[in-house]
Amino acid sequence: MEVPRLHPDTIEEVKQRVDIYDVISEYVVLRKRGKDFVGLCPFHDEKTPSFSVSPSKQMYYCFGCQAGGNAIKFLMDYKKQSFSEVVLDLARRHQISIKTLEPEQRQELQRQLSLREQLYEVLALTGSFYQHALRQPQGEVALNYLKRDRNLSEETIGQFQLGYAPAGWETLYRYLVEQKRYPIAIVEQAGLIKPRKTGNGYYDVFRDRVTIPICDTQGRIIGFGSRTLGAEEPKYLNSPETPLFDKSKTLFALDKARNSIGKDDRAIVVEGYFDAIALHAAGITNVVASLGTALTQDQIRLLMRYTESKRVIFNFDADKAGTQATHRAISEIEPLVDAGQVQIRILNLPGGKDADEFLKSSADAVDTYRQLIQSAPLWFDWQIQQLIQGRDLKQADQFERVAQNMVKLLDRLEDSNQRSYYLRYCAEILSQGDSRTISLHLNSLLAQIKKPKRQFTPKVKQTVQPPPLVLAEKSLLDEAEADLLGIYLHCPEYRSAIVEALEETELFFSLPHHRLLWQQIMELREVSSDRLISQLQDRLVQFPERANQLSHLFQITETKQWEDSTRAPIMIRTAIASLEQVAQEKYRRYCLQQLQQLDPVQEVEQMHYLYQEIQNTTQRIRELEKRRRCEG
Repeated sequence: MEVPRLHPDTIEEVKQRVDIYDVISEYVVLRKRGKDFVGLCPFHDEKTPSFSVSPSKQMYYCFGCQAGGNAIKFLMDYKKQSFSEVVLDLARRHQISIKTLEPEQRQELQRQLSLREQLYEVLALTGSFYQHALRQPQGEVALNYLKRDRNLSEETIGQFQLGYAPAGWETLYRYLVEQKRYPIAIVEQAGLIKPRKTGNGYYDVFRDRVTIPICDTQGRIIGFGSRTLGAEEPKYLNSPETPLFDKSKTLFALDKARNSIGKDDRAIVVEGYFDAIALHAAGITNVVASLGTALTQDQIRLLMRYTESKRVIFNFDADKAGTQATHRAISEIEPLVDAGQVQIRILNLPGGKDADEFLKSSADAVDTYRQLIQSAPLWFDWQIQQLIQGRDLKQADQFERVAQNMVKLLDRLEDSNQRSYYLRYCAEILSQGDSRTISLHLNSLLAQIKKPKRQFTPKVKQTVQPPPLVLAEKSLLDEAEADLLGIYLHCPEYRSAIVEALEETELFFSLPHHRLLWQQIMELREVSSDRLISQLQDRLVQFPERANQLSHLFQITETKQWEDSTRAPIMIRTAIASLEQVAQEKYRRYCLQQLQQLDPVQEVEQMHYLYQEIQNTTQRIRELEKRRRCEG
């Protein structure tokens, strides 16, 4: 939707009421350091915290990538939203009155905002309805199931707002639409009713089922899970996708687990709702559950906000289906795992039990579970054990199959230290206790694995900073960045194309005065085209030196016809190619410097990798030069 300009009073009240720590701590694990807080920067990959949040100044700053600003700026960058969208969301969450500069648009604005609010409202009311139905005679079977079969206490049933969806086809429909007078469209968009395939009318999505509310990280109901009480299929049924509920980006019980995940610095992921509920009831509260699909990268990244060390434990069933689910989960998040961005461990409980069954198996099951969590193997060790499980390595065909599968696993590792460790480990397994053959198997494995394809950090004798720009590259960069900024200022129809091109290539403005102007542009994205230049010039008064460097961008000259829209697409492509070429040149020089630090005898693998990187980068630079000549 087109968001109207906000009244300055609304913006100022949001700035006064919103605390930067409360905002950022929802997305970044922060640790107290003196008067400020520090954490891992969410805007670039890092292992040592360089991201600082100052409650006294209500500002954040990253010493690694130089990202900085206030709470509004953080949400704009993190959530990729406009200034107005962020302010509106913060105003709604803090119950701040919304004023706009166009009173006639107020009604439309409120209509758009009220859609999500109505969805939250109808879902919250439905949750209460299901909880009430659980305590009625019709809900007796469901309540007995929760208490006797699942062994849940009243406290736990209340904590998770468990309920019962009555068996009638239109019970909830009549309650929400006919009694409470909610529009049918709202109830349908909330995923609670569906239109009948034949004839008129609607029917309830959940019928004669135990209901389990699914909440967002703020604890608001966004959907429901459910379990049948009879033989109906599917046994478990979730809400459909809605404006509030995306199962690929949601984790059950995260709203209740996130504080414990931060405190314990690790998260446990189980398969089922009742596994998570049982563990929470047992006092193990850093637990979430997937929603019936393979775990996605979005879900893992969501968890990684709350654990500083990025430790996640998969506790799926140990039977065949559970093992397959574990493999699916790993394959889905393989890029994060292989790159070392998340540390995955695998817990298979004895006897093939799920967590809920295991906790009921003995009096000391909770203590045993905690011990098993501590000793859960890393995902790679687990996968190696899966390879050799049930195999007789004395049989030639089985030995060959295990060795081939080991090579496939080892080939996925990008970190050289991990590779070295697991190469030795696999060689020891293949030697079957004969230490004399370890070196033979080690060399055989090493000869078969490929070189790392993605990010790889060679071992160096000393820290080498990426080399600075040379003069020719700085000139190329200056011209390319100026062209992009000039087109953005004077050709509004190409603004989205420039933003998309930068995001797709993960490029950014490097020269300080251009970076400053781009930051100001991003903060004024909602300003109308005819006012953007004047407002930017007003802001740049605070930076007189930078303003002088940028003044030529605000005027059209004979040499830079930025208003010529026919040339703009070509100029954009040429400028993007120039930015990438400069980045590739810097990386090539960096690899050359790294190469000079290596020992050609002891660090052969790293040298091979760097040689390959230099060759690939050189080829890419040639392609970019050719593209620039053709475009130009």
